[in-house]
Amino acid sequence: MFLKHGPSQNLVEVLALQELWDPNITTVEGRFHAGEELQDPEEFSKAHLRFPSGEALPVCWLNPNYQVPGESRPIKQASLV
Repeated sequence: MFLKHGPSQNLVEVLALQELWDPNITTVEGRFHAGEELQDPEEFSKAHLRFPSGEALPVCWLNPNYQVPGESRPIKQASLV
């Protein structure tokens, strides 16, 4: 799956989708999908990732307490500017 890295605006290929869906994990392994050569894998904060359309990731992927009343806000998103 490809997501957009907010600070760089580059696409990131997520290598471990299970990490992306688990709200208890705050980082995912992936690699930038830019340039001609295959990039080395690195850790990316979920707070910096968005769908290529610019849409935020679902709250249930970011916050383990998303079903608790009053706690449905996502993890504080980092500024994308």
